Amino acid sequence: MEPGTHFIFGTHDDHGFVASFTSSVPSHLAHWFLVREQFEPVPGEPRLFRLTDPEHDGSRRTRQAVHDLRRMGYAVHADYLLDPAASADPPHLALPRGLMERRSRVAQAAAARSPQRSPSPATARPGARLIPQKPDYAPTVHRTAPSGAGLSG
Repeated sequence: MEPGTHFIFGTHDDHGFVASFTSSVPSHLAHWFLVREQFEPVPGEPRLFRLTDPEHDGSRRTRQAVHDLRRMGYAVHADYLLDPAASADPPHLALPRGLMERRSRVAQAAAARSPQRSPSPATARPGARLIPQKPDYAPTVHRTAPSGAGLSG
């Protein structure tokens, strides 16, 4: 292990995937990081943490924890199989050829316009409203006297 290492990851016969931290990391900070990476403290073993539920993709989750801590700037030592930098990713299964062709057809259909929808009607701009011209003359307004004003009856 190189000097300046902060975290160590490996396997344990009794506890499965384990992590530990060196004295260069404060214990409360190491505890906080490892718990967030889904590790729990091992009772009676100070500085030792085990992966919770290791049967569910334990090696991948441990590799992810190593990757995350390194990305945050910590020096991490890991067993070869748990080190994402040293070991290759597990082989990915190639999709059957028919499935790739089907996905391609689905993608093309999703990008095309549906024949079930008719094209939206073209909306014409409403015509301009005509404003009548001003008359050349001034209209005459006739005032009539209010009915009953000044009349006696």
